Amino acid sequence: MKLAPQRLSAFLQKPGDVRVVLLYGDDVGMVRQRAESLVRAVARSLDDPFLIAELGREDLGQLATEAASVPLTGGRRVVRFREASDSALPAVQAVLASKAEALVVLEGTGMPARSKLRALLDAAPDGVAIGCYPEEGRALEETIRHTLHTATVGVDPDALSWLSGQLGADQVATRVELEKLALYAGPGGRVDLDMAIHCVGDAAGLSLDDALFAATIGDLATTDRALEQAMAEGAAPVGVLRGALIHLQRLYRARLLMETGISAGDAAKAARPPIFFRRVAAFTRALNLWSSASLEAAMAGLSQAERNCKRTGAPDDTLSRHALVTLARRAMAR
Repeated sequence: MKLAPQRLSAFLQKPGDVRVVLLYGDDVGMVRQRAESLVRAVARSLDDPFLIAELGREDLGQLATEAASVPLTGGRRVVRFREASDSALPAVQAVLASKAEALVVLEGTGMPARSKLRALLDAAPDGVAIGCYPEEGRALEETIRHTLHTATVGVDPDALSWLSGQLGADQVATRVELEKLALYAGPGGRVDLDMAIHCVGDAAGLSLDDALFAATIGDLATTDRALEQAMAEGAAPVGVLRGALIHLQRLYRARLLMETGISAGDAAKAARPPIFFRRVAAFTRALNLWSSASLEAAMAGLSQAERNCKRTGAPDDTLSRHALVTLARRAMAR
């Protein structure tokens, strides 16, 4: 069945009669966090060996058997299966066709709209597929504001704008950075721009941002150096491509504004979320280098690279690096 967004929070705390839940998407931290919420909701623990079974890809054949097992201590069993893909379709069909009462939690990434596993669970009365994607724009700003407010910490508008440009690729990482920031500010404190940069500026997202802005203005050396640093700081290959796509989408929207007759500078000022003031010059320069058609082609290339990264055995590190270097070379040619 399809789950309405407004019901998601309550469902994670009380999944009811649903027997199979698929969590998929690019935000790995969100997938993991929601999976843990479901496990706790049913088993009241994350490590009860009598109620919880954790399976890997090599254990796929045991999925239906584990779901049908009856706990010796009573209660409802939870089977947690990682690295889910369409290859799990027959096993999940077997679970749904059985009378097993266990809750099966499937954790995956990607899962295109044409995924057979997603379609199966969308149609099943006791199955649910839930997308887990990085927050951006106003939703991310509201999360930042709410998290800091909960810790009785305020935030200046320019600091909020900068933070929304650095965080969001992974929900867990975002929460950790905000908790660190709130601790630094202290109860009743207020986060200004300098404090935000000082506390969060060493995150992989900052280095990745450097790489993305450098790539779209044709600065190949900085692109390579910043990307190397971002990878060393923990940026995931798919996260790099996702960040690059979001960056190009923001450029694309601004470029469309230019085609209505406004200047590159005014289009950059109108960008949402706002461009961090120290990057406005690079963003404006990129707008003058790329046409809307060339940005469309570049976005299509990034989407294809992301799909390639999600294939089993794909050299995702190499693919993501090649995608950003290609962007930089195209900008250099302009």
